[in-house]
Amino acid sequence: MYDFNCNSTNTSGYRKQEVFNKVKDIAVVLVSGGMDSCVTTGIAHTQYRLALLHVNYGQRTETRELKAFHDIAAYYHIPDDRILISHIDYLSKIGGSSLTDPCMNVQDAQLNNKEIPTSYVPFRNTLFLTIAVAWGEVIGARKVFIGAVEHDSPGYPDCKPAYYEIFNKLIRVGTRPETHLEVETPLIHKNKSEIVKIGVSLKVPFHLSWSCYKNTDKACGVCHSCFLRLKAFKEAGIKDQISYA
Repeated sequence: MYDFNCNSTNTSGYRKQEVFNKVKDIAVVLVSGGMDSCVTTGIAHTQYRLALLHVNYGQRTETRELKAFHDIAAYYHIPDDRILISHIDYLSKIGGSSLTDPCMNVQDAQLNNKEIPTSYVPFRNTLFLTIAVAWGEVIGARKVFIGAVEHDSPGYPDCKPAYYEIFNKLIRVGTRPETHLEVETPLIHKNKSEIVKIGVSLKVPFHLSWSCYKNTDKACGVCHSCFLRLKAFKEAGIKDQISYA
């Protein structure tokens, strides 16, 4: 990360100008529109030119998440040629998740439940990352950022560090030799309150993000995602600016 805390000497001024003249590498950021992806966008923004990817997969809150994505992209002034919205509605046809199957109920938060919750979408992150890597290879990106979190996640298998270590090996053997691309998970070892504090320090637009698994108008406040978000803001001592039912 570049350090802009230069003093007022001429030498420092030249160094600062050199930093501004350097063209940053591109990073693809997977942006669902949720709290974690919003903070991940802020982190990537400190070091890279952003290319933002959003995937519609037939989830319950698809329209609301897409709005959050567009709002976050506008906040960071991302040009149209570095915005990609992909549609893979076959995940809703496959089902197996309360996020994509309307016949399944979205569970309320169950902190002591050791089983993988019904909100898990089978192999979803692999599909998302595949799109991100393909696009990244074409546009010459150096990184793919994803806001995966292990500490407070409810046991999702694709939010574990070992998963991303293996995926990066797959990228190395499955792309062109001149491609130098890897997945970054800057939040994976953080808890949610730490993520809130990082976001505040980076002035990320939490008010534009959307985390609720159930609703598209006011967040339900009781699904696992809402519960963790409310808990995180409370522990961080910061008011959440979105509306809850």
